[in-house]
Amino acid sequence: MEQHKIKVGITHGDINGIGYEIIIKALADSRILEMCTPIVYGSSKVAAYYRKTMDNEIFTFNTVNTAKEANSKRPNIINCVNDEVRVELGKSTKMAGEAAFAALEAAVRDLKSGEIDAIVTAPINKENIQSDSFKFPGHTEYFAKEFGTKNCLMLMISDFLKIGVVTGHIPISQVAAAITKENILINLRILHKTLLEDFSIRKPRIAVLGLNPHAGDGGVIGNEEERIIIPAIKQANDEGIIALGPYPADGFFGAGDFKKFDATLAMYHDQGLIPFKSFAFDSGVNYSAGLPIIRTSPGHGTAYDIAGTGTASEESFRNALYLAIDLFENRKRFSVLSKNPLQRHEIDRTGGE
Repeated sequence: MEQHKIKVGITHGDINGIGYEIIIKALADSRILEMCTPIVYGSSKVAAYYRKTMDNEIFTFNTVNTAKEANSKRPNIINCVNDEVRVELGKSTKMAGEAAFAALEAAVRDLKSGEIDAIVTAPINKENIQSDSFKFPGHTEYFAKEFGTKNCLMLMISDFLKIGVVTGHIPISQVAAAITKENILINLRILHKTLLEDFSIRKPRIAVLGLNPHAGDGGVIGNEEERIIIPAIKQANDEGIIALGPYPADGFFGAGDFKKFDATLAMYHDQGLIPFKSFAFDSGVNYSAGLPIIRTSPGHGTAYDIAGTGTASEESFRNALYLAIDLFENRKRFSVLSKNPLQRHEIDRTGGE
């Protein structure tokens, strides 16, 4: 059944961070090769440097020129950057930003042409990667543009918690203006659809958080809940989406109410990601929901402070790899089921779109 094993592209991210360390640690587990064919888009020279710093000369990559040449029984690597590339541990450099984008661009090109089936991105530095070709606040926005998607949702995932955000990488001073009924509805629709199709959850239940402290206290501390959020929830309900709220964020997480839902929609970045990373910093995964392709990443950043020390945990990256595989298979399964009239009726009856 080897012909069905999916090819997962892995971008090396910022070469001065922990990207190669977590990639090598995760791919050193041969069980990964039973589920997918991993193809790293990066630099065999940089990979060799990190193998040496990690004192891991046993692990090796199979160097290939194209994804078509990938060996299904080995971790593969495609050289995307100039051999002049230089590693400067823990530092943000222009060269590292260029190397990160070169790998990303090559992997996206192969994803578009079907040479790979899904993509996992190692962490980038959002500042040094900026250029004439990359003018985005992060990976999510870049993928949305490359795959012609106007709206996508940054969804943080762990074993027991899924959190999406209405507003992502924007200044906090712009958050309130970006919280509109339409923006909330767009993200509720994406979240509902991805829970149904990508996570195989029947009748998904979504919790919606308020914007203000205590969810506005009935209008005493801001009126966005009464004026915007509640009408958005009501319309979502009319569309067959099971959305409840708005809930005060502090009590919602403090009391563990999130466990009663399949996912939570927060209003802004830190409202959702602070509790998420408090619960699942080393294990959480970032998924770009709403795209026509599968893209995941570890839930942490470049971690310059521990780069080259050998202490980085590969758990989040490994989970991102596993999740990419699961999502690809779930989406394929849903597509097959939805084409069968009887099964399509069953999906519709359970609240799907």
